[in-house]
Amino acid sequence: MAAAWPAGRASPAAGPPGLLRTLWLVTVAAGHCGAAASGAVGSEETPKCEDLRVGQYICKEPKINDATQEPVNCTNYTAHVQCFPAPKITCKDLSGNETHFTGSEVGFLKPISCRNVNGYSYKVAVALSLFLGWLGADRFYLGYPALGLLKFCTVGFCGIGSLIDFILISMQIVGPSDGSSYIIDYYGTRLTRLSITNETFRKTQLYP
Repeated sequence: MAAAWPAGRASPAAGPPGLLRTLWLVTVAAGHCGAAASGAVGSEETPKCEDLRVGQYICKEPKINDATQEPVNCTNYTAHVQCFPAPKITCKDLSGNETHFTGSEVGFLKPISCRNVNGYSYKVAVALSLFLGWLGADRFYLGYPALGLLKFCTVGFCGIGSLIDFILISMQIVGPSDGSSYIIDYYGTRLTRLSITNETFRKTQLYP
């Protein structure tokens, strides 16, 4: 007959199996967590090529139309240039296919802003304003026949109106009457008009 183990003390035969069972449960739980984490990482969706960060792709310079001096296929003030993801970059291309790029394939088309032109040359307008502004030729050319006729009848408002028009046209403040932009060399001297609107951010002035 085996002797009874004293009360209040754990049996040596029962101790190790309980400890091993606890360690086994912890190991299994950790394995499941690791598998779930690796599965989440592996299931991460491949990003679109247009969502790449700066430095992960390079875009070509736009192809310029000689007649308009604007990017080819400019529509609604927007044109597109081809962009090439860097080598060893994997992303979804234009067709939505996951592609591993080598640096020579087009990944996406990047939209760029362009201007709407309608045949009015900036150089011609300035030349007409300088030499024939007193006859109103510049206003006739830009589509302002009433002002052109008035300048013709008053000899350019006695020269004062011709000088003012020359300054306004040279600074590109006065443009074609149809709202289009001047044809100016793409890498030439263009001026961008800035204006304050309701959407313009105004920084609060801080006074000492």
